[in-house]
Amino acid sequence: MRVRYSGWCSEPTTNDRGRGRLRTRRTEGGAGTVEQRLDVTGADGVRLAAWEFSDPTSAGPARTGPARTGPAGAAPMSAGSGGPGRDSAVLLLHGLMGRASHWAGTARWLAGRHRAVALDQRGHGRSDKPADGRYTREAYVADAEATIEQLGLAPVTLIGHSMGALTAWQLAARRPELVRALVISDMRASALGAASQREWRDWFRAWPVPFATLADVRKWFGEEDPWVERPTPARGEFFAEVMAERADGWAPVFSRRQMLSVRETWVHDAHWEELAHVRCPTLVVRGLDGELGRAEAQEMVRVLPQGQYAEVSDAGHLVHYDRPDAWRAAIEPFLDGVVAAARS
Repeated sequence: MRVRYSGWCSEPTTNDRGRGRLRTRRTEGGAGTVEQRLDVTGADGVRLAAWEFSDPTSAGPARTGPARTGPAGAAPMSAGSGGPGRDSAVLLLHGLMGRASHWAGTARWLAGRHRAVALDQRGHGRSDKPADGRYTREAYVADAEATIEQLGLAPVTLIGHSMGALTAWQLAARRPELVRALVISDMRASALGAASQREWRDWFRAWPVPFATLADVRKWFGEEDPWVERPTPARGEFFAEVMAERADGWAPVFSRRQMLSVRETWVHDAHWEELAHVRCPTLVVRGLDGELGRAEAQEMVRVLPQGQYAEVSDAGHLVHYDRPDAWRAAIEPFLDGVVAAARS
């Protein structure tokens, strides 16, 4: 059955699905910015799709050191995290139900100065979705670790949203030598509990899948969803990006059952202890109308050995998607400070 995706990355063909292939194309609306697909082998051999963004106009002299080749047969990469003419590497980790393309705007913005890579995590986007695979915290952390090591990103700045932020700080706590800095976007450290999981189960059941058109997807998630307090077009666009057209209409590219299983692995536990073991500079960002409250966010900053705080007004949980300009303004001083400290 032919499946048409609504995202910005065309589906791999028979010839380029295998390991050892890299594809390059210009992004829509990203003048001068090129994206490349890199295959990564995650935990248990799960194939992961990583997307590297680069700005050819910003490239400077290559760094010295032996060349390094990624596992997908990519062009040689300079030793060190930044690559030619760039300050450092950044790995972007999306949240539950997200995909790498949700970071496209941020990655294009970063690409002029950093080596910017966004990962489709297991069960999401173009990465494998094994029906009987592991969707544990350990597997997600191991996948991020494998991405950093196989693509030569260390020491990397991790930017994570929601579930991706939890993965990022768990990795930073366990493998501090791999992580230079961390940005946590709208993820709570407190346990959410069984009631929260039941609410999500009921919400998934309420989805009117399949949707007849992408316009219907945007309308339901942006306006008609009972969880929406006020019309939010950005939310509708966010979910439109994770839909694929099938014979009977548009449906999510992920399994809702798998998403509940993924969420089950973290909602019953608090994650303060791991947060306290993150030694690198860390910025906690919250949307003013998001899921992370100000008091909890500020407590997270207090617990972190090198914690900083920022908030974005008029933004909900999807901070970088709701207010992209304000999001960039919130994280730019922190990233500049990380670069300056690395140079000193």
